[in-house]
Amino acid sequence: MPRFATRRFVGASLRRGSLGVLAVLLASSSCATKVGRDGTREVEVHPRYIAKTDVDRFVDASRYEVMTGLRRLTEKLYKRNPREWRKSGQASPEAAVERLFGNGGIGGVTEFAELGGRREAAAVLLAFSADYRGDRVLALMGGLLGMVDAAFLHKDDFYMLDDLDAQKLYNCARNLEIALWKLSSARTADGEPFLLANELDPKHPNLSFEREFGRLIGVLDLLSAVVADKNGRSLTRFTQSIATAVFLPVGALGIK
Repeated sequence: MPRFATRRFVGASLRRGSLGVLAVLLASSSCATKVGRDGTREVEVHPRYIAKTDVDRFVDASRYEVMTGLRRLTEKLYKRNPREWRKSGQASPEAAVERLFGNGGIGGVTEFAELGGRREAAAVLLAFSADYRGDRVLALMGGLLGMVDAAFLHKDDFYMLDDLDAQKLYNCARNLEIALWKLSSARTADGEPFLLANELDPKHPNLSFEREFGRLIGVLDLLSAVVADKNGRSLTRFTQSIATAVFLPVGALGIK
């Protein structure tokens, strides 16, 4: 059985020079250059970025990547499992996605009655419960959104006084690994997957779910390493069997 091996990240031993490269890459998002008719150039700095460090801008970009990636996964799951959005009485898969990603795409803050107060890991596990009759995509992605939202302090804009917890970001990445494994392997009593995702048919393979999850896991892993380096702290890494893995603490794991 595959295991979570102890990972060595380049980011865990980032040197100051590496953060300097990040500064160059991210600085372009904090200013705009205008060229006049006479060929003169004028650089305009956006005031909101003056209080941001290079790491703050990297956190902003990382959160955006993770949230948009989770939205893509939600859209794909609803397209592959149309019965799920119909269970929650939505008019279309697009409406079901908006129900999760409303309010500017800040997930994990809305309570859904059909989840019975469950959040984060408890909501994800509900998606793979044989007794659950509700929208399984809502349970799965709502739970993951709650984890990500908690890992990012329930914020979508970060400044130098905001102090992210690198361990929570790392735990969130491991939880995405567990969720992907459950999505790929959990079955009903009839042997059918609770939710259709990857297609392993040799003639028509589709591993887009696995690729997207892997990309988001990579973003969170790199960000956790950068934040740990910034704070001068080390991460506690876990080695456990995927088949028996439990979700790691991020925010509120359980029922409210």
